[in-house]
Amino acid sequence: QVQLVESGGGLVQAGGSLRLSCASSGRTASPYAMGWFRQAPGKEREFVATISTSGARTYYRDSVKGRFTISRDNAKNTVYLQMNSLKPEDTAVYYCAAGTDSQSMSTMRLINYWGQGTQVTVSS
Repeated sequence: QVQLVESGGGLVQAGGSLRLSCASSGRTASPYAMGWFRQAPGKEREFVATISTSGARTYYRDSVKGRFTISRDNAKNTVYLQMNSLKPEDTAVYYCAAGTDSQSMSTMRLINYWGQGTQVTVSS
């Protein structure tokens, strides 16, 4: 089992920045691809960004490209999501996840573990 705990969410004005962190415990998450997903009220959970086990490959949904950056520190068992130029439409609960491979995770497949989520609210 892998436990994932997100942190770093909060309230920010449009144009601002936040950095989310996801710490893993239990079986090491290093062999897993990692990702960030989000769910806004009344909407389905959607892919935001994923990263391969080594960090060499990343995938982003189109609406966050150039604004969000996913990274990982395998020595610390932590994955990050740097979010810049935030928009009100980025408001959602953000979830960390671990899975088999980053490309499959980007299509919501082969996801093994989920965190509890952290709220991000962007005011206009």
